[in-house]
Amino acid sequence: QPATGLPSFKDWSAGLLVNYIVEMHHAYVLKTLPDLLFYADKVARVHGREHPELIDIQQLVTLVNEEMRDHMQKEEGVLFPFIQQLQAAADQSTTLPQPFFATVENPITRMEQEHEQVGAAMARINQLTDSYTIPEGACGSYQFYLRLLQEFENDLHLHVHLENNILFPKAKALEKMQQF
Repeated sequence: QPATGLPSFKDWSAGLLVNYIVEMHHAYVLKTLPDLLFYADKVARVHGREHPELIDIQQLVTLVNEEMRDHMQKEEGVLFPFIQQLQAAADQSTTLPQPFFATVENPITRMEQEHEQVGAAMARINQLTDSYTIPEGACGSYQFYLRLLQEFENDLHLHVHLENNILFPKAKALEKMQQF
């Protein structure tokens, strides 16, 4: 295992990675987004006058919520099932019919673009909060909100890394084994 204490994801099959991403990262996002939205509204309403950046952060959290829900639905509805099929075909030495999206590169490119958009929104939140620095006199809700935003961004970085740098290259390699 690497020094980070994380598994050696590069050794995992694409199928196992898909399951892990859905069960760990997608589940985390779905569990956390309602809390982020709640605290974004509450903290902006209570502290927005003294900290006007909270209004911008609230809008960014709303955007991240919409983008992530749509993004994960596309991954789980189209891309990930196809990657699972590619993995099964490789494991069983069988051939798949060509997908309606022609090549796995097409949905992967779109997912990577969406990763960039959400990453930019979270980077802007990081900047607006001065790297999630808790202001003097912040109430418990404000403190919790900033910690939750930071935790969400950290999870997002690992989530995107697993997809962009490990899963997607594995999916492209599996597709090359197919003869459409």
